[in-house]
Amino acid sequence: MTSEQQTSERHWSAGRIADILLDAEATTTSRTSLSAEWPGLTLPVAYEAQDIALAARKARGEIVTGIKLGLTSRAKQRQMGVDAPSVAWLTDVMALPAGDPVPRNRLIHPRAEPEIAFVMGRRLAGPGVTAAQALAAVDHVFGAIEIIDSRYAGFKFTLEDAVADNNSSGVYVTGPVLRRPEDLDLALEACLLEIDGQIVDTATGAAVQGHPAEALAFAANTLAERGHAIEAGWVVLTGGMTDAVAVEPGARVAAHFTSLGSITISGG
Repeated sequence: MTSEQQTSERHWSAGRIADILLDAEATTTSRTSLSAEWPGLTLPVAYEAQDIALAARKARGEIVTGIKLGLTSRAKQRQMGVDAPSVAWLTDVMALPAGDPVPRNRLIHPRAEPEIAFVMGRRLAGPGVTAAQALAAVDHVFGAIEIIDSRYAGFKFTLEDAVADNNSSGVYVTGPVLRRPEDLDLALEACLLEIDGQIVDTATGAAVQGHPAEALAFAANTLAERGHAIEAGWVVLTGGMTDAVAVEPGARVAAHFTSLGSITISGG
């Protein structure tokens, strides 16, 4: 390692990354990816930055309400140029009440993606959690639209960048239909994503790691490596079923699920 590289390594830290991304979120300012400036950014450091940022969110009064998975579908992985899913945090301020428009004053370049979401009936802790064990811990299932919002210009980032940025967290809205998991075939649960009355993408639950319960198990096992678990009552967003679609001002976004009803949100 050259002296210049050593200086760069000393210049960066998980805490600095957390501060940079929280500031970008607060000021709705995009930036170049962190890995472009710090090639030494690793996945463990990115997760450490994510946890530091969560501590800062909690210190300002936010309450942890669940977790969100990112890049669980092959479509999303292709779109973002990565090859593995990741886990991040949800807090109460990320839940958007039904009927509210996309809060454009809080977001840089919002994109919408439909998701299958769980509410946990009991605590789920790894390691070694299987999909069957994960699904058995779920109380009920509903549809959701997540409005993601990367802090990186042009949504250009590596997996490490995405993890540090809390998996491009923005806001999410949940659907009106709650179902027990045993009453659904989640791999076959289909969704149509509609923008201004035009269907722009379709998918089934199988797009999410083959089955959304596989994504839930992945989350529990990944969190266990950092000493965390998925708590009873938490919401789990299992990841975008389709590509994320840009939400323009005034647009109307709708997700229509086979069994989980329809969700509509205005672009604001």
